[in-house]
Amino acid sequence: MPALAPHPDRLLPTDPAVRSIARRLYERVAALPIVSPHGHVDPRMLRDDNPFPDPAALFIKPDHYVTRLLHAGGVPLSALLGDADPRAVWRLFCANWHLLAGTPVRYWFESELSSIFEITERPSGGNADALYDQIDTLLRAPSHRPRALLSRFGIDFLATTDDPADDLAAHAALRDLPTRVAPTFRPDRYLELGHPAWPSFVKELGGDVGSYPGYLEALAARRRHFVAQGAVSADHGHVDAGAEPLSTEEATRIYRAALSATVTPPEATAFRRHMIFEMARMSCDDGLVMTLHPGVFRNHHTETFQAYGPDTGHDIPVPVEFTRSLRPILDRFGTHPGFHLVLFTVDPDVFSREIAPLAGFYPAVYAGAPWWYLDNPAEIRRFQQAVTETAGFSKLSGFIDDTRAFCSIPARHDMSRRLDAGHLAELVAAHRLDLDEAETLAVDLVVHQPRRVFKIA
Repeated sequence: MPALAPHPDRLLPTDPAVRSIARRLYERVAALPIVSPHGHVDPRMLRDDNPFPDPAALFIKPDHYVTRLLHAGGVPLSALLGDADPRAVWRLFCANWHLLAGTPVRYWFESELSSIFEITERPSGGNADALYDQIDTLLRAPSHRPRALLSRFGIDFLATTDDPADDLAAHAALRDLPTRVAPTFRPDRYLELGHPAWPSFVKELGGDVGSYPGYLEALAARRRHFVAQGAVSADHGHVDAGAEPLSTEEATRIYRAALSATVTPPEATAFRRHMIFEMARMSCDDGLVMTLHPGVFRNHHTETFQAYGPDTGHDIPVPVEFTRSLRPILDRFGTHPGFHLVLFTVDPDVFSREIAPLAGFYPAVYAGAPWWYLDNPAEIRRFQQAVTETAGFSKLSGFIDDTRAFCSIPARHDMSRRLDAGHLAELVAAHRLDLDEAETLAVDLVVHQPRRVFKIA
């Protein structure tokens, strides 16, 4: 049976002279604590600390990175999601291991399986049951319960993603953990007035949402609640980055139309763009870092959405524009003391064309690490060259794992650290950096930069 043995020099430069420098830099950061300022781990999992149910529930069912690749290779989602038998799901995964070849998902799995679950054989249809049993046995041990793994992974800070109406009771129950687990304010569904269910959504905020001023105060109050519970950022993911303020009179008129379910699509879009501007204003008031990740066509496949809901692998990138869209925010708040705006994209063309120049001028703007479809070695290398040449290392966000797959967090951060080491080693080899500077930057990118950008005390 082929071995599963990740190479110690994986992802490092192939040139021997550069690789030796990269090894030294990687060794400097390999064991440093993980700072994860944006992700989707469920805080209730850590609060309850129950054993993970089975290998499929841990690795496959909640991870759309995995299910979309299997589905693209011909595996029906009905065989992977819902009440599909866990062992049958795992067998399908192992039998289709080849579909992961060349993807970052393969890299993460090799790291997870070997380092966390002591797997030494490459998954296949022939050994699927044996691997399932080995992982399942470990999952029932105290060493592999959620809190034990959290400690083992060396996660110092972990941000979740939360609905503004959440009471955040799970976070309150985690305050005594060595790891700081912080909520993130995600108000998207309350800003999209065109959604048929918006009139019922908005009532969940509490307060006097029957009027536009009351709606603004309700959002501000929920933000204050999040800040009191340790939140450091507010996250926004709409189809575009538009941020054009409306007059109070026009915003009030559109809001009333939405409450009466007579709002038009153009009005709903205008109001959402107005509210992105308002969210920036509120960030200046309450200090929450504002992160934007536009440019995704959500729920592209109607049948899949109807059967399995959102976040099931069929959100597809679309082109996005930042420079004109964000000018109203940056004209008003781009030099505001303490305002931090982190820009993410799944459109790599804007790294050098827009994000780097914006971050290279505005004190408030930071370049968000490659995210989602771009969270792969090739695009991370492209990002490193495109952004640092224009804006420098001090305007990077630090790595963002953006994952629901809990066990992949250390593998994802390790990938980033190796790629950072390689990029810095190339600069040292080209005599553009001294080795001591590269060592300082390597540590900074892992530990200090994400803390500065996301205001993590």
